[in-house]
Amino acid sequence: MELFGVIMHSALIWVFIAVIFAVIEALTMGLTTIWFSAGAVCAAVASMLHAPMLMQVIVFLVISVVLLYFTKPLAEKKLRIGQEKTNVDALIGKKGIVLTSIAPYQAGQVKMDGQVWTAVGMTNDVSIEAGTEVTVAKIQGVKLIVIEE
Repeated sequence: MELFGVIMHSALIWVFIAVIFAVIEALTMGLTTIWFSAGAVCAAVASMLHAPMLMQVIVFLVISVVLLYFTKPLAEKKLRIGQEKTNVDALIGKKGIVLTSIAPYQAGQVKMDGQVWTAVGMTNDVSIEAGTEVTVAKIQGVKLIVIEE
């Protein structure tokens, strides 16, 4: 195969493609292009076994898509990519005690895990009195959105 006026073996081209995909993966850490890199390595092996170019392309595509489809979810689960909670996200579902009453359309204070947080009620039509146990439903900015137990 001739590329830019230089005769190259197709296996070298596949290795070059594999390296490019590996570099992209290293830069992005998206766990996507690494599977195409593996497909290119398999296509290079097919090339060294003197497979026709069409077969090499098919090997590249099939291996890449199969690895992407079947192993990416497993790798993401094992590596916990995108699933780690931040400290604030970990508060959702936890219970706290209201320190200062939460009036409709007003903020109050809730103590949770030894820290005092500004909180508002999930519904603005009900007051939540001091001493009431509440659960964090969600977080909006720096305020806890709580519901009464």
